Amino acid sequence: MDVLYFAWVRERIGLPRETVETRAETVRDLVDELRRREGRYDLAFSDTRALRVAVDQELCDFDAPLAGAREVAFFPPMTGG
Repeated sequence: MDVLYFAWVRERIGLPRETVETRAETVRDLVDELRRREGRYDLAFSDTRALRVAVDQELCDFDAPLAGAREVAFFPPMTGG
């Protein structure tokens, strides 16, 4: 599955996107897998309250299932003007 990182998440991880193989059943499981990879992921996902997530371009929460998902995107909350 493709995992996309935006704004400061991308800066902390050092990648705009990557393709990962995962057995994660939910977004939260995926975050746990990523955090175990190395320190930069652990730092980026240390406070998921500061993040938003979309699965296949649909906003969701961290308990959302990943079955059949092709893309997960992580980004900080956005404000508009």
